[in-house]
Amino acid sequence: MLVIVVQCSDANNKMNATRHPVNDDIPMGTNILRLHSMDANEKYHMAHVHAYPSSHMDHMDPQLMVFFFIENLKVGKRIPVYFPKRDPSTAPHFLPREESDSIPFSLESLPNLLQIFSFSQASPQAKAMEDTLRQCEMKPIKGESKLCATSLESMLDFVNEIFGFNSQFQVLSTTHFTESTTLLQNYTILKKPEEISAPKMVACHTMPYPYAIFYCHYQESESKVFKVLLGGDNGDRVEAVAVCHLDTSEWSPDHVSFRVLGIEPGSKPVCHFFPADNLVWIAS
Repeated sequence: MLVIVVQCSDANNKMNATRHPVNDDIPMGTNILRLHSMDANEKYHMAHVHAYPSSHMDHMDPQLMVFFFIENLKVGKRIPVYFPKRDPSTAPHFLPREESDSIPFSLESLPNLLQIFSFSQASPQAKAMEDTLRQCEMKPIKGESKLCATSLESMLDFVNEIFGFNSQFQVLSTTHFTESTTLLQNYTILKKPEEISAPKMVACHTMPYPYAIFYCHYQESESKVFKVLLGGDNGDRVEAVAVCHLDTSEWSPDHVSFRVLGIEPGSKPVCHFFPADNLVWIAS
């Protein structure tokens, strides 16, 4: 789990951020850095960015069971949800901005990057890196602003740019109150979902890469943010962050949520749960 503490230090809302844990160095020339996902979790991460073609998805892959309809947000509703379980000790961490800025981050630089991290071109790591770089270089949809944050500082700069440098904001994430190895199960909504006031929202999704990369995006179209207390069939308890996008008319018809829910762009709001290592920034 990535823990971020943000403090507002003066009238101009300059941000001081502390991150735990932090890796001291990039071990250049080695391959000991571990990706967030190999082929097993790659589809799950890509399901949270808007333009991953459904043709790349297996039919009803369990890792895609994160989408639901807004009318399902009621006490007693039972929903199948996939929550990935990751070991924080092996997850990539943010690099300091000076270090991340010194490393190329582009699809064009992929051959050189594979040499830096000692990954072969045919490896699953190389495929995951290629997919991440490709997603990061795609043009935003109409009404969307996006950034692939390569450092905590760049993430905070993007959030400040969207909300305004004099704005107050907070960060939300999903919390697991119990530990288990169950990835997909039915969860029951245990109490009335709490809608969080969010005049503006920036969602940041983890992407598979040797060090922490977050795909952060803001959409002008209206969204609603909820905290949802879930109880799993096996006794798991989760306070999940969920976002409902009320207008999906500008989304690609290939967005995987439409395939999962069986709807067309703009026909109904699309809601989804966030895994624990994703972040939702909201303006206060």
